[in-house]
Amino acid sequence: MILYVIRHGETDLNREKRLQGCLNIPLNEKGIELAKVTGEALKAVPFDMVYTSPLIRARLTAELTVGPSEKCFGRKIPFIEDPRLAEIDFGDFEGLGCGEENFALPGYTFKTFSRFYADPFHIDPFPNGEGVKEVIARTDDALQQIVNTPAYQDKIILVSTHGCAGRAMLNRYYEDKTDFWQGKVPYNCEVNILRTVNGRMQFVSKNQVYYDKSLCFDFYTPED
Repeated sequence: MILYVIRHGETDLNREKRLQGCLNIPLNEKGIELAKVTGEALKAVPFDMVYTSPLIRARLTAELTVGPSEKCFGRKIPFIEDPRLAEIDFGDFEGLGCGEENFALPGYTFKTFSRFYADPFHIDPFPNGEGVKEVIARTDDALQQIVNTPAYQDKIILVSTHGCAGRAMLNRYYEDKTDFWQGKVPYNCEVNILRTVNGRMQFVSKNQVYYDKSLCFDFYTPED
């Protein structure tokens, strides 16, 4: 089995530094273009199937990456939506500004909220939402179901998800599991590739982008 795990393309809420979580926000023009470029780079990969978050930004990223069925060697590629792959639920804070210049989270300061990026395992779940540990549990449950399905063992699968959800899902495979973000929030359309080696999933490639790196932007992590 080979897994390609992709974060969705850019959205307007990414650009505006607002928390989108489970809001069903579409890709913006740049997000569509990044997904198309990524799809072009991966056009020779004979994907067998796609698992995707049901949120439109992840679903459309997957569609633009895999492309029409004729792009995948003339085979019909099944798409399976799994709600366990959705982004972290920010609860009452969804849609609110989280950047230093537009910060609007009640009960938090920009400094205290920044712990979500600096030390996410020790920040409380968001009001009426989730915490990182809950996201790890549900995304890992989804991934283990994929990894342990006997019929999938010779398949190449695209998993289209989100920044926090993607890091959560792959947490068990990182060498340092205490470093949740692995240095940063994944860039839009960033791809991690894993494959089965001696019965265990291992990274083949980490944090790969297929577009001009000058277009990479971390909208979230505060600068030092």
